[in-house]
Amino acid sequence: MAKKRVETKKTPPLPPLPPPSTPPQEMPEEEIPGEEAGDGSGEEDGEGSEGGAEEERGESDAGVAEESDSSEDEEEHIGYDIAGKKIRKQAKRDKIDSFLAGVDDSKNWRKIYDEYNDEEIELTKEERRLIGRILKGKTPHADVDPYAPYVDWFEWEEKGMPLSGAPEPKRRFIPSKWEHKKVVKYVRAIRKGLIKFEKQKEKPRFYMLWGDDSSSAENTRHGLSYIPAPKPKLPGHDESYNPSVEYIPTQEEINSYQLMYDEDRPKFIPRRFESLRNVPAYESAIRDAFERSLDLYLCPRTRKKRINIDPESLKPKLPSRKDLKPYPSLCYLEYKGHRGSVKSISVQITGQWIASGSTDGTVRVWDVETGRCLKVWEFGESIQHVAWNPLPDLPLLAVSVGQDVVLLDTGLGNAEEQFRAKELLHVEEDDAGQCDTKPLVRWLRHDKLDAIRLEHSKAVSSVEWHFKGDYFITVAPTILIHRLSKKLTFNPLKKLHGLPVSSVFHPSRRILFIATKKNVRVYDLSMEKPKFMKKLEPSIREISSVAVHPGGDNVIVGSKEGKLCWFDMDLSSKPYKTLRAHPKDITNVAFHRSYPLFASSSDDCTAYVFHGMVYSDLNQNPLIVPLEILRGHASSNGRGILDCKFHPRQPWLFTAGADSVIKLYCH
Repeated sequence: MAKKRVETKKTPPLPPLPPPSTPPQEMPEEEIPGEEAGDGSGEEDGEGSEGGAEEERGESDAGVAEESDSSEDEEEHIGYDIAGKKIRKQAKRDKIDSFLAGVDDSKNWRKIYDEYNDEEIELTKEERRLIGRILKGKTPHADVDPYAPYVDWFEWEEKGMPLSGAPEPKRRFIPSKWEHKKVVKYVRAIRKGLIKFEKQKEKPRFYMLWGDDSSSAENTRHGLSYIPAPKPKLPGHDESYNPSVEYIPTQEEINSYQLMYDEDRPKFIPRRFESLRNVPAYESAIRDAFERSLDLYLCPRTRKKRINIDPESLKPKLPSRKDLKPYPSLCYLEYKGHRGSVKSISVQITGQWIASGSTDGTVRVWDVETGRCLKVWEFGESIQHVAWNPLPDLPLLAVSVGQDVVLLDTGLGNAEEQFRAKELLHVEEDDAGQCDTKPLVRWLRHDKLDAIRLEHSKAVSSVEWHFKGDYFITVAPTILIHRLSKKLTFNPLKKLHGLPVSSVFHPSRRILFIATKKNVRVYDLSMEKPKFMKKLEPSIREISSVAVHPGGDNVIVGSKEGKLCWFDMDLSSKPYKTLRAHPKDITNVAFHRSYPLFASSSDDCTAYVFHGMVYSDLNQNPLIVPLEILRGHASSNGRGILDCKFHPRQPWLFTAGADSVIKLYCH
């Protein structure tokens, strides 16, 4: 029987219910049209489902229409045949069945699924050929010629007889009254001045022979600006065919032209002729014309728009140096006594004394205000670094000499401070004895001085104290941290990424900065094992020194190529500012503890002082202003200023030079 598809959305309303006296007729499950749309509450009891069906049949026609509006995809059938029976959908095959069907049937690739009629159709060769032509962008049928020749249906040949044999009408020979009225209208408008004509511009009778062609109207094409060709230089007296005698060079001058460079050699040598007839033709006329053509062809002229801007307006608006005072500017005092280059200086936390170490093997302590040398210690070897203990009631000085670090009791301060210093510098024999395993550092009693000697395996380049005064760090070249109260040494970083140059503690937190030759690595020491936090990359050739701002969030790095990099650790791992200050190597950089100042010293015998204000507002960037260039040191063996330190309380700067002099610069 032929099947006809019927849409479920156009299902007619249900027939009226039979009277209640007659029992309801049961319909088979296949022919119940609303089987899936029924409520799930009728699945528990058969009688309840029949009662629910009777209640649903008593609803209005609007409810029936809502049930019939369910989408066709949710039904198990696609329509109804002529007899009213459902045309069920084909069972969908999964991927495994589709694959097996394709393996068994060699013609499976020709079949496509028709969702509308729910059946598979096998394509014929003609249909596959049509699809292939459509995919290639061709016409579906091969018989169609898209480029067929045009058929001109009009006959252009003149015929002997006209299309119409009617005589010419009389109106073609009589003047038109409408045209006469139109002409009269235009004449009156012209007389009244309503219609105006543009007068032709008269060409000037005279014009400038050497004038600029940019202003001529004929060169303005289509509203575009005309760019004239550059004018050659006008000929002078020396290019005349009969110049004066003073313009004609002698033979010696002509011979000297051959010894000049091509750039300095004159392009034209004046010559004298009796008349214009004797002037020969220009030798390079063809070559110059060819080069000129190449210039016009290969080098098109363009118009560059230039803006007149005051160069001063492009400079950043910085505050005046008078408003940024006080800062060190004048040399106030000199400390002389060393016989060699002063490699390191350190200022005591109270600002009363300053210690210095020199290549002559001596360490000296000076009175800052008077410049008097208080004490001298002889070591017999070049001093690398000196550092005061940051506690004001502990007058200890750390000195690095060769492979040893010596902790000296300076003998300054009251009796109570001296008693505490001697207790910390006491080392028992058991502590100094050798163990089975070789220790990192041996804590020994110094034989000549009342001090402790820390014996390292390699040369120590720098010593830095922790802000609490109990710990200090040495670079030898491994990083070692020592505890003075317990006489202990440990190596927290056994593997370093590069050769360390300098190391410094954070001013208020348990953070360590280690500067290698290429970058600065930051470690957190609050845990048992140091945790790597950040790597600062200055992108310079080699790092020479590093300093941390008293706030702890900004770092300056000096390099051996004269560049000074300012890092904002909250902003980025790249430099916030890179200052090209010194022409030679930067030896040291330093921050002031209380004033917004920082400085750098270099081998060019100068020290630069900068204003560096760090704001508490995170949205405002630090303000960096160069203030002063301090000079006064003399160069010795190619070295200049080797170290610089700020006074802890005053805006003063101490500089140590290779000329064995220490200078104090005040405001």
